Amino acid sequence: MVLKLYGHPLSGGVKLVASILHEKQVAFEFLPVDFLKGENKTPEFLAKNPFGLVPIIDDGGFIVYESRAIARYVAEKYADQGTKLIPTDFKSRILFEQAASVEQNSFHPHASGIAYERLGKPHLKGLAPDEAVVKDKVEKLSASLDVYDQILGKQKYIAGDDITLADLFHLTYGSYLAAAGTDVIEKRPNVARWFQELSSRPSWERVTEGVTSTA
Repeated sequence: MVLKLYGHPLSGGVKLVASILHEKQVAFEFLPVDFLKGENKTPEFLAKNPFGLVPIIDDGGFIVYESRAIARYVAEKYADQGTKLIPTDFKSRILFEQAASVEQNSFHPHASGIAYERLGKPHLKGLAPDEAVVKDKVEKLSASLDVYDQILGKQKYIAGDDITLADLFHLTYGSYLAAAGTDVIEKRPNVARWFQELSSRPSWERVTEGVTSTA
């Protein structure tokens, strides 16, 4: 049975999951969800994710939501095909989890806040960004990326010299930063090198314009 991916084709989280499915060479059927029509609030949808959000996967009746959880599921279930994205060596696995925690706590809150203020509020709500919030988020993200630049000056990726999900998790909101008018990535040479490599991967390039079925 073919894995099903539910979501909006331009959703950052949906694109991340689709890119990981490409990395792992997993065929999938993409099922678009129209938020404007309220399809995410139907009883059938809420039975899959009671929060009414995407992405969601249905793998033979096994339902998973939340992009990071889906990514781990795909990476572990299909560990023997495609790109290895979660280390199996004990110490390397701990370093991966450490890096994933850093992304979730020191990168995501600030990058997503900038993207929401500069891109989300004007587009979705017709509101002007709160530039005081943007300034605060940029300062906090800059402090985090200064540390990233030190780490990436010593190793190729955030968790070591092999790519992991922890690196790919940065693609969703990292890709919005330039469009939001910030150069926090570009002005740090090691971070810029690393992010350019990530965003140039064929798996990510395949989903930048939207997600489509591969099965």
